[in-house]
Amino acid sequence: MIATDERTPPSPALPAPGPLAALVDAGLEVPVLGGGFVRHVNLDVAASAPALDAVAAHVARVLPYYASVHRGSGYPSQAVTTLVEDARIAVARHVGARVDDLVVFTRNTTDAFNLLATAVPGDTVVLDLEHHANLLPWRRRRVLVGSSTIAATLDALDSELAARPAALVSVTGASNVTGEVLPIDRIAQLAHARGSRIAVDTAQLLPHRRVDLAASGIDYLAFSGHKSYAPFGSGALVGRADWLDAAPAYLAGGGAVESVRLDRVDWKLGADRHEAGTPNVVGFAALARALAELERLGDTARHEHEAALTERLHAGLARLPGVRVLRGFDDAADRIGIATIELEQGSVGLVAAALAAEHGISVRTGRFCAHPLFDRVAHRANGLRASLGAGSSADDVDRFLDALARLVTDGPSHAYERTPAGWCPRIDDRPRLAID
Repeated sequence: MIATDERTPPSPALPAPGPLAALVDAGLEVPVLGGGFVRHVNLDVAASAPALDAVAAHVARVLPYYASVHRGSGYPSQAVTTLVEDARIAVARHVGARVDDLVVFTRNTTDAFNLLATAVPGDTVVLDLEHHANLLPWRRRRVLVGSSTIAATLDALDSELAARPAALVSVTGASNVTGEVLPIDRIAQLAHARGSRIAVDTAQLLPHRRVDLAASGIDYLAFSGHKSYAPFGSGALVGRADWLDAAPAYLAGGGAVESVRLDRVDWKLGADRHEAGTPNVVGFAALARALAELERLGDTARHEHEAALTERLHAGLARLPGVRVLRGFDDAADRIGIATIELEQGSVGLVAAALAAEHGISVRTGRFCAHPLFDRVAHRANGLRASLGAGSSADDVDRFLDALARLVTDGPSHAYERTPAGWCPRIDDRPRLAID
């Protein structure tokens, strides 16, 4: 049994890194039951990451110039038109796009794959470990159930494509449940050898690792700004133009057309074809600025910071009795800063509610919009996920491990009840948020 008056000790062999990047929620204090405030620990960044300080400052500078895009004659209109097109170039550069690839701005990864699904001229093969954003949009979908190892799963994928060719293979870059990173280069080679293209969901991977579309042989990738420290409603689909030029316009409206007559519409080619309506100028500018800031932080620094915290998190969880960390593959050698656990006893929903209400720690519970994978690897109905980011620190990890140990051993200090909205304190004396 873990004593309730002990903190989970950090490993002396590991560094204790502080935040790598400045985020707008740094130093945020939240109320806890019984009165008082504590520094908020955000371990739910895999769902939505806060904005980088640099992104928020950039948005503040952009807003005075907000105006119509592409057709306005005024200086602000011309300025924001340049911002949008510069953002397109910045996204292409960041992901290593080929010179003739398209960058189509979308709302998020889900939106991007729903767009791509209208363009695929045949079947799409996906794995059962996919987030629903990369599982549900495909119109002619074949789902391959993963094996206990990555090697066996890729062998099965190769056999599936050999037996029944597919136009597209669409896979995640990193699981949002386990954090395990897939060997995208190998999957791209395998798909191309069987005459298929490959699309990659990089919503989880891109905020942690640099993705090079051309070098990896990826045909399409999609990602979301809200997971990449730019939560302003933007995302992108990047990839080969031919399928997208042949597809129907994703949104029918102004900006996507060359000309309109009552009996005929001539649609544009390129990104414009799928970006009808007034664009999310602020979101696109924020996304480009976030990617530039990630580049400034450096790939090596980001990897070392996250690797140290991820090891600290997993090592601490391994010491806790009654806690099981979910894995998808026995041979996965690489993972981003995600750990999903299930409890031998008790409710993860209750634990998550107590983490927030009593300790000021945000996590996520459920099946994480990846139901088939969760159902295959978990023993319980729901899990609890802690996820790290560029603003995470060793103290964040230690506070989580300490609070989790106390809750698993002794339970919450306050009474809770299960409601239609989930577990809630029976008496919640925390002040309600009022934003003027």
